[in-house]
Amino acid sequence: MNSEVAVTPNERVLMVDNLGIEYRIGTEWKKAVRDVSFSIGRGESLGLVGESGCGKTTVAMAIMHYLPRNGRVSDGSIRLGGREVEELSPSELRQVRINQVSMVYQDPAKSLNPSIRVGRQVEDVFELMKVPKDEWDDRVIDILERVQIADPGRVVRRYPHQLSGGMLQRVVIAMAIASEPELLVLDEPTTGLDATVEAEVLDLISNLRAEMGTSLLFISHNLAVIRKMCDKVGVLYAGRLFAEGSAESIFTDPRHPYTVGLLRSLPTDDVSRDEAKLDTIPGTLPPLGAEIVGCVYADRCPIVQDICRKEEPELNPLEGNRTSRCHFPERAPDLPRTVAEDPPQRQISDSTLLKITDTSKTFEQEGRPVFALSDVDLSIKVGETVALVGESGSGKSTLAKVILGIHVPDEGGVIELGGDVLEDSVQSRSGDSIRSVQMVFQNPDSALNRRHSVRRIVGRAVQRLRGLGRKRAHEHTRDLLTEVRMGHQHLSAKPSHLSGGLKQRVAIARAFAGSPALVVLDEPTSALDVSVQAAIINLLSDLQAEENVAYLFISHDLNVVRYLADRVAVMYLGRLMEVGTAERIFGGPHHPYTEALLSAAPDRDEGTRIRLEGEIPSASDPPPGCPFQTRCHRKIGEICETVEPPLAEVESGYSIRCHIPIEELARLQQTTPEKS
Repeated sequence: MNSEVAVTPNERVLMVDNLGIEYRIGTEWKKAVRDVSFSIGRGESLGLVGESGCGKTTVAMAIMHYLPRNGRVSDGSIRLGGREVEELSPSELRQVRINQVSMVYQDPAKSLNPSIRVGRQVEDVFELMKVPKDEWDDRVIDILERVQIADPGRVVRRYPHQLSGGMLQRVVIAMAIASEPELLVLDEPTTGLDATVEAEVLDLISNLRAEMGTSLLFISHNLAVIRKMCDKVGVLYAGRLFAEGSAESIFTDPRHPYTVGLLRSLPTDDVSRDEAKLDTIPGTLPPLGAEIVGCVYADRCPIVQDICRKEEPELNPLEGNRTSRCHFPERAPDLPRTVAEDPPQRQISDSTLLKITDTSKTFEQEGRPVFALSDVDLSIKVGETVALVGESGSGKSTLAKVILGIHVPDEGGVIELGGDVLEDSVQSRSGDSIRSVQMVFQNPDSALNRRHSVRRIVGRAVQRLRGLGRKRAHEHTRDLLTEVRMGHQHLSAKPSHLSGGLKQRVAIARAFAGSPALVVLDEPTSALDVSVQAAIINLLSDLQAEENVAYLFISHDLNVVRYLADRVAVMYLGRLMEVGTAERIFGGPHHPYTEALLSAAPDRDEGTRIRLEGEIPSASDPPPGCPFQTRCHRKIGEICETVEPPLAEVESGYSIRCHIPIEELARLQQTTPEKS
């Protein structure tokens, strides 16, 4: 861990002992967390990892005393600074939340009131702290500067919707640290952020921890982030602590089959989809409150033995000051793979499926033009996966919506599918055109009607897109669910009864209802934990091979992009900056913007990190010359400020928008870049 805070072993900021938590479902209380114990010292950072539903957020909410009305702490204790949380009076608990412990949630937009200016919301914190009113203005500016907001005087006058995701998260962190709490609880604080903003937020948290000696409880499904940020790691499964130890030991020498399974689910730099499928953890978590004899992981464990089904293992100490809840921890590093080695065979045609030419999109906001896309040229072949990467606000989702006909492009742009020009608006497109281009969104909760069953959600799409009668549509719906590895038992289920991974499978089944030629995938795995993400990526690979469908894959997870994509297009401020094969883009030399994106990944060497100055410029007031010149660490002078470089093909199948010759970029990127 990069923090330099010294930890005093006996100075425990948080102690959780034999914690049990229950939820009331109907008339029954069902166990969600059982016998969980851990502690965090002053200035120490503990990460909690595990699949969705394993109890991470439940533990955090219990620490904050924020459990819902149907939840309760049934066993054990939680002590903050030596005080029992469950015994605090309402007024004492209020003071603890104001002065001693703060929490940062996954979605900053949901943490702020959309109808109140940002400055007033930060003032609320100082009002609760009983800071004199005449000091509020200065304190607000100071705390926003502390989280590296460059122009706090402008930010305080804005509403939350007028700020980027990274800026919103900085504001929320500023509110959380205003009282200099002893403990900061972070629940997926970087999920949904692009690589550069994520890196900036993580740097911010590390620096604040070093300055203030704040302890961290860090919850995330991003294992690379946990490894970078945490001294210790606890692995939760089905409400039980399965392993605990130093981050180094957990990630380099795991001694529980579940931990090994999580780590093996991650895409790696040296393997692509055409070489091997991702390893997955078969099966699913047991239902809430399930009373299981023996090890709760037995049904999913590849080394299960008879004793595992009869006796629940203890959380046993191992060498190196770590623990593992397993009968055979010594066998964990040598687990067999859970998927076949051979990936699905696919054919990428030489014929072009989608061709985008000179396509721009201009919106109007408060009477001013917003240039969301500028002269985009891009093609996708039949059966090919093209990934679209870039920071939030770069135009990725706008391009996807223009392709789908949700947004009408500016005059002069042409989008062709299979050689035929697509109508600009989806309302004007033929049934065949609509069937041919489908989309899978990032959040299936927002994309699926929670009142409808899976049968109705997928069945309606089948009837509408294929024009089938009710009986044949029902048959095809069952076939589609089989294709996305769901069973007949899911037909009557509603989205609220399904896990995140199953919901996304329903969304994928609906997208494939009309046998599309192109599927646009907008961050389809970013909200999923690593084991479910691996299963969804394998599923998408299988479906592509079976259906010969093309993908436009939008993602900020560069490891997933490297694994899945055939070609990569890098966007910045509505323009394509670099387009080439995945091997060429990741292998370099790169456009300076791509270089910065790749360096920001949490699993990259911190010494090679390139810190971009400022935020992405406003699309309503783009800079003259090269759009990246205001932040570029390779800027060569006046030409960058006055002349916009074209997107030029400099190698076969590889194009770049930069004034610096590719040979010079190669030379420059052999050395460590100058840091800002």
